[in-house]
Amino acid sequence: MAHNKVENNNTKNANGHKKSMWSIHNRGEMIWGWIFVLPTILGLVILNIIPIIQTIYQSFFKTGAFGRGNIFVGLENYQKMFGESEIWQSLLNTVIYTIIEVPLSIFIALVLAVLLNRKMKGISVYRTIFFMPMVAAPAAIAMVWRWLYNSDFGLINQFIKLIGGTPLNYISNPNTAIFWVAVVGIWSVIGYNMVLFISGLQEIPNDYYEASSIDGAGPIRQFFSITIPLISPTMFFVTVTRVIAAMQIFDVIYMMIDRTNAALPKVQSLVYLFYKYAFVQNNRGYGAAIIVLLLVIIMIITAIQNYAQKKWVTYN
Repeated sequence: MAHNKVENNNTKNANGHKKSMWSIHNRGEMIWGWIFVLPTILGLVILNIIPIIQTIYQSFFKTGAFGRGNIFVGLENYQKMFGESEIWQSLLNTVIYTIIEVPLSIFIALVLAVLLNRKMKGISVYRTIFFMPMVAAPAAIAMVWRWLYNSDFGLINQFIKLIGGTPLNYISNPNTAIFWVAVVGIWSVIGYNMVLFISGLQEIPNDYYEASSIDGAGPIRQFFSITIPLISPTMFFVTVTRVIAAMQIFDVIYMMIDRTNAALPKVQSLVYLFYKYAFVQNNRGYGAAIIVLLLVIIMIITAIQNYAQKKWVTYN
């Protein structure tokens, strides 16, 4: 009996020692894990969370004389904002731009990804060409397209004249300017979306396509029955990020549309209005209220997308 008790005590001590060693190992891994993610967390807090809090706080104030001595005005900025027709027009412009840019850029990028996700000569060159607009400076892109759109000596109108057509006013026509600006946005992001889709396509096992070919499925049937469902997580990610980015459009509008342009009221976005009030008119409180409105809208749209993805996104 005494011998059995000694063995039991030894077993308990051994188990306790193993558990203590295991807990020390887990604690060490947890500490190293926090060390690795700490820079990202600090960057998120300093560059995102704190500015958001400061912006919300600023939206309840009116900028004092010479940018000092902010005056607390409560909800006055929001009351003024919801009564301004300019705000609603800019929100409509932002939504129209997003509706045009996001679906078309995703569709074109997906088609290009499928075409470039196969063995062909010069595949790397083609991928690089389509991705190059993404690494170019937005200001440079906007200036090049502004020259192309110029109604007097732009390259597009020169070509139209050459074939006997009638030149168009692209970015000076209030009825069509937002569509031509969206074309620039689509052209700029196609390469980035394409690369993401190619990475998703390369994760699809080729066995699915071989089995479906044996069953008689053609390329179109394979695309809709295999490719689309299996690449849907990538499509969801691209959709969410592109909507967020499109709702914050500013640089292209700022560089392509002059303040004297008659089309500006039909093109300016909410972020453009924020820049106008916060930095041109030095009314940072009102500008902050506009950005808070945009933040709430983006959060609502993202929440709807997260809810809807349960119905169409397929996770393996």
